[in-house]
Amino acid sequence: MRWYGKAIGAALGTVFGRLPGALIGALLGHQFDRGLGDPLPGAAPRAQQAFFALTFEVMGHVAKVDGRVSEQEVQIARRIMHQMRLGPDQVRLAIQHFTTGKRSDYALQQRLSDFASRIGNRPELARAFVEIQVQAVVGAGEIVASKREVLWQLARSFGLNRVELAQIEAMLRARQQGQNSVSKELDLGAAYRTLGMEPKAADKEIKTAYRRMMNLHHPDKLVSKGLPESMKAAAEERTQQISAAYERIKKERGFK
Repeated sequence: MRWYGKAIGAALGTVFGRLPGALIGALLGHQFDRGLGDPLPGAAPRAQQAFFALTFEVMGHVAKVDGRVSEQEVQIARRIMHQMRLGPDQVRLAIQHFTTGKRSDYALQQRLSDFASRIGNRPELARAFVEIQVQAVVGAGEIVASKREVLWQLARSFGLNRVELAQIEAMLRARQQGQNSVSKELDLGAAYRTLGMEPKAADKEIKTAYRRMMNLHHPDKLVSKGLPESMKAAAEERTQQISAAYERIKKERGFK
């Protein structure tokens, strides 16, 4: 079961970027496989298995919550399986979990509570889990009220508020828009969302958000914390996206 960490890591990477993001995610997942993701000996595999199972169970539950699973939702689930680089047996296991989540008697809140207890005080894992679920729903099209309510239930279970959930959705929509856009210039709204800001924010707030984002994703700092030099290009791509968003806003506002 040592593949769980790498699979989950690859999926998390794709939430934030294309192939380079998946490579970074796979690297983090590899560290998780080695046991660095859990402080207790032997606990990491259990946490990884729980993350994997719940990811597809909840994906299936959300897809079915409005009464039917659309072809688009099935395609999105399979795309995420592909992003995880799952083998045939692993895909079958993921489908089994997806099917379990579709059952009318699926105990969503109990499963969420169990998972929250298992991962303990690791908000980054909880947020990553929510982001994968939002990614699946956003990718399938318009979010109907019943699905949005389940997303809020997920967020609430892991200590995220409505503002944070809205920021996650905005970030993922901005990324999707950037991937689908034929224009070379980033959409202004997407630029604000990339920095986690609103158009009404003051220039000083924009500058502060830009510096904060660049500091969090600075390639040299990431390398100093353990990112292999060979993965530096992926971090540089992320900072380029942040810089492009900042430059787009600067151009619109006319400040230096």
